[in-house]
Formats: sequence, C-alpha cells, structure tokens
Amino acid sequence: MTKNHGKQIKDDAKYEALRREGYSKKKSARIANTPDSGKKGGKSTDLDERSKTELLAEAKKIGIKGRHKMTKENLIKAIRS
Repeated sequence: MTKNHGKQIKDDAKYEALRREGYSKKKSARIANTPDSGKKGGKSTDLDERSKTELLAEAKKIGIKGRHKMTKENLIKAIRS
C-alpha cells in the first residue's frame, strides 16, 4: 500500500517506486508530478535537436525553476537530471 504524500505529490505509487529505485526525493517528486512521464513510444526528439522554446516548454512541464535564465545547454542538463 502506498503512502499518501499530500497534494505536492500527484502520483504516490510512482513516487514510492522511484524512491525504492534510489532516486532522490526531488527527482522522484518531479517525475511523479509530470503528467506524461510514464508514457513510452520513443517518438520524442533528442534533447540536443530541440529548439530552446521546446526545451523551455518541457522544463515548464516538469517544474524547473529559473528556466528562462538558462542557456540551451543548461536547460538540457536540468531536464536530464
């Protein structure tokens, strides 16, 4: 049975599974709160091939703070971490 982590975690089961795998609390929360993080299909483009606008949209979706001040390279690093 999964623990209820309150309103800040949208998918408690996913959060718990990620924590058991060794992910940090911050990264687990970010992934668990991303609406389409569990979808698969391999249809997304490589981050290096995306425009800065596309990277900003992705960063917004996963809740990265300070994204507008980041360079394209820093956005890619932040999204991957």
